[in-house]
Amino acid sequence: MSPASQTSQTPPQLSHFGIFVQDVEAMTRFYTRVFSLRLTDRGVGRNFKVPLHFLSGSADQHHQLVLAGGRAPDSPSTVMQLSFKVPTIDDLRHVRARALAEGASQMRGMNHGNALSIYFSDLEGNTVEVYLDTPWYVPQPHGDPLDLDRPDEEIWAETEAICRADPGFVPLADWQARFTSAH
Repeated sequence: MSPASQTSQTPPQLSHFGIFVQDVEAMTRFYTRVFSLRLTDRGVGRNFKVPLHFLSGSADQHHQLVLAGGRAPDSPSTVMQLSFKVPTIDDLRHVRARALAEGASQMRGMNHGNALSIYFSDLEGNTVEVYLDTPWYVPQPHGDPLDLDRPDEEIWAETEAICRADPGFVPLADWQARFTSAH
């Protein structure tokens, strides 16, 4: 039996995403500078007859983001959000500074309880989220302001208090166990 004909019980995992952009070169500079992604390949697609730039931040993934030319100059973004995960609050601060230096706009912080996030618009108005997970779960949507200029200890203490005050609060490990047992 060939590997392709074997059946699997593992659901597909989200791997990468692509967006249409107006200026492939400018957007490539933005994403490589803000997120330290590397341009792994580029060319005109055979099926999509537009310039394609493949970007990755990981040696085990050829591309995590594909930027495809062809978006009309007057067309609004249809991207709800592109999300990037970081491990620390300091990383949120560093990405915020780089994004603003590269022309990001509409920067704002949001405390979701289960995640601490910054949101901004890239050069073409696509909403970008950068976040880190917390060890708590609260039902979503949930959003309180997040001030990254405060010390980490204050942010963590406030986040835990916000989560524990929510009637749907559980430790993340409990939510994960429920998720796993439901499948």
